[in-house]
Amino acid sequence: MEKKKKATKPTRDDSESNIWSFVTQRGTTASFICITLFAILVRIAVSIHPYSGAGTPPKYGDYEAQRHWMEITLNLPVKEWYRNSTVNDLKYWGLDYPPLTAYQSYIHGLFLRYFDPQSVELYTSRGYESYIGKLLMRWTVLLSDVLIFFPAVIYFVIVYYSGVHNGSKSGMLWHFAMILLNPCLILIDHGHFQYNCISLGFTVAAVAAILSDRDIAGSILFTLALNHKQMSAYFAPAFFGYLFGKCLRCHNPFLEVLKLGLAVLGTFTVLWWPYLYSLEAPFEVLSRLAPFERGIYEDYVANFWCTSSVIVKWKRLFSTQALRILSLVSTVSTCLPSMLLLIMAPSRRNFLFGLLSSALSFYFFSFQVHEKSILLPLLPASFLAIDEPLIFRWLTYFALLSMFPLLRRDELVLPYVALYGLFVLLYNAPVQREATRETRSPFTTLKYFVTACSLVLHIVYLMVTPPRRYPFLFEAVMMLLCFSQFFFIFMYSSMKQWELLKLSSQTVREKKNS
Repeated sequence: MEKKKKATKPTRDDSESNIWSFVTQRGTTASFICITLFAILVRIAVSIHPYSGAGTPPKYGDYEAQRHWMEITLNLPVKEWYRNSTVNDLKYWGLDYPPLTAYQSYIHGLFLRYFDPQSVELYTSRGYESYIGKLLMRWTVLLSDVLIFFPAVIYFVIVYYSGVHNGSKSGMLWHFAMILLNPCLILIDHGHFQYNCISLGFTVAAVAAILSDRDIAGSILFTLALNHKQMSAYFAPAFFGYLFGKCLRCHNPFLEVLKLGLAVLGTFTVLWWPYLYSLEAPFEVLSRLAPFERGIYEDYVANFWCTSSVIVKWKRLFSTQALRILSLVSTVSTCLPSMLLLIMAPSRRNFLFGLLSSALSFYFFSFQVHEKSILLPLLPASFLAIDEPLIFRWLTYFALLSMFPLLRRDELVLPYVALYGLFVLLYNAPVQREATRETRSPFTTLKYFVTACSLVLHIVYLMVTPPRRYPFLFEAVMMLLCFSQFFFIFMYSSMKQWELLKLSSQTVREKKNS
């Protein structure tokens, strides 16, 4: 008699009989291509919607700012780009980002001038809006994304799954898709209109290089990010703490620090070379990078200053100078513990948590934070998506909510809802990641309550008119809710860094005793 074969229990990966399995069961290269093409199509779909400031003179919005920078860099000498003059009125969207942004504007301006010269003519092109102009501008963002952010994400995923994390192919592709299809980045760059994909792309590549022990390359790449958008400084304490901690454990710490310092200094010198002809010129540029005259915050942003201003009227009680000092002290004091923990325990996992803690510290307390700045803490959260899926999901949900008033003003509600839904579908794809099974507890109940509040706020903001006396009531409630969730994530990330320090100390003691 033949023995019956025992039925084997199907694993989770075996049961993926859905669209996700169609992607993951292809070859790795084919799967990467499928996800990449889908990410491009999503970006194109979002880009057909309105942009910031469309048809709203006299200053329009971020779209006009980016176009104006192309106009200025194409038609004026490099020394005049950051200088106020009759042909470069800095009050009308003057350049306020580092030199790499200016060079990027020049290259994109050449592209626009080739196909539509009128769109970048000096002075006469102000407020220029046409179908071909919009198409070309959208293409510059898409090309920047595909040429910088996409390859950087591929590099990160390959490095992460070959050294830091041992996971399934399905999990790796899910992680790739979650970073590439980040709804917040797509809505801001391809909807609202900005080029965050460039600085964030350099940052992703820098993190990948450092995780693969290419510290000099990582330092150069992060310096490029810092010279494209000064907000990349949100990550600086984490980069410094991790690299300095590694150097201290080398045979010759001074030599290692010197090599990294020379790489950073050399990159800065090359990028700032056109402004090193006098002592005043670099400071002229630097003065444009710190717009203190705008106040400690603009509009409604889910950071400490804006949220607490409901009770404490910071702008009335303190001068700009006093707020600058208060902001600096608060930012340094909150990001310093994370940096010190990285110096004491420079592990790769600690580095990723350090990036999250540092970025949130800057988001909470630094001067002049915008709604879009939440993209920076969201980046390291996406690095940790496979290991800390709940934190990644939670931060994404409330990052979207914090930007909702801005995106509604831009008439981007439809792509907002579509990308929100796409994120939920992709997040719940059946892949092997860190278990997040929930048991009934007060925390679970609270989580569902907060999620319900978030959804209700969306509906109320769209359908209910606020009281005349409190025209920004709903925005204030949204920011308060988002800030509370961001602060919870900050505390969790800090706690994880302390745990990793204890684990590192315990490992060192065990090695000494053995």
